[in-house]
Amino acid sequence: MASTKATIEDAPGRDVHAPIPADFRLESGQRLTATHLAGRIHGFDGGPLVVVAGGISSGRFVARWWPWAVKAGGPVDLDRVRVLAFDLLPGREEPGVTITTTDQARLLALLLDALDAPRIDAFVGASYGGCIGLAFAAAFPERIGELAVISAAHRAHPAATAWRGIQRRLLAFARDAGREAEGIALARELAMTTYRTADEFALRFSPAPPAAAGDPYPVCDYLIARGADYAGATSADRWISLSDSLDRHSVNPQAVCCPLTVVGFTSDGLVPIADSRELAGRVPNLRRLVEAPSIFGHDAFLKERELIGRALHEFLSPLTALQTREIAA
Repeated sequence: MASTKATIEDAPGRDVHAPIPADFRLESGQRLTATHLAGRIHGFDGGPLVVVAGGISSGRFVARWWPWAVKAGGPVDLDRVRVLAFDLLPGREEPGVTITTTDQARLLALLLDALDAPRIDAFVGASYGGCIGLAFAAAFPERIGELAVISAAHRAHPAATAWRGIQRRLLAFARDAGREAEGIALARELAMTTYRTADEFALRFSPAPPAAAGDPYPVCDYLIARGADYAGATSADRWISLSDSLDRHSVNPQAVCCPLTVVGFTSDGLVPIADSRELAGRVPNLRRLVEAPSIFGHDAFLKERELIGRALHEFLSPLTALQTREIAA
């Protein structure tokens, strides 16, 4: 009997690839060493095309990082829509580069060209994926129907940049000291403290002290385990590039002309709810602003299944209703 992990990773889909032109330059003027961008198509071949993108740890295997949301019968229903997810660049083996969310949007456009898809019906972006969605809508207004961004805004908040800046310096220090895996694990531990909330930690962990100074407390055991799990998931250079990309992110809300749904959480320390409200207030075509409390902070897009599921269903149901009417006709 296959394990749950194997079942998730083997979710039906087909890989697609787009060549990256030799003259493709990032906004920094740099080149990527990658020659192709990889994506993966999931779901109903005749359905509306929906791009789904997540945080910097996400990629084309969307069922691995959002299994409850993107599945047959789920909020992003693979029986009704066709989902395109894609790998973020730079890749794990590439040298570090300075890459922006607009660069990621331009790479996505290359993948759509390779699929002969001049326009997507919808884009669902969470965290970094939401930043890419905003950049895509601003850069390619004619190529997108609707956009939903979750736990993402039009700019980076200075407090989030401060936390990520410490992570980047830690990563670079460990890499240069020849202890890259340990640095990645420690940076992940620090990141987890920014993804979640003090309220969640208070509910989950005892404050009981260890036997000696320097030994881990119960909450530290949790963070150490999360860091160890992530140590082999990326390279220091890749994480530095993508983390920096989040802090370079800046999109003029007035340039996002497609109908926009914004979902934010009042406890999110990385994307303060005030920034979500500002984004919603400045775009020319706001469809809906959803805001809610959550003990999970920034990670609410992964954890708040009922609220996120309902928001995604309401966002996508006009597409699937239109498809049903077209089939009936």
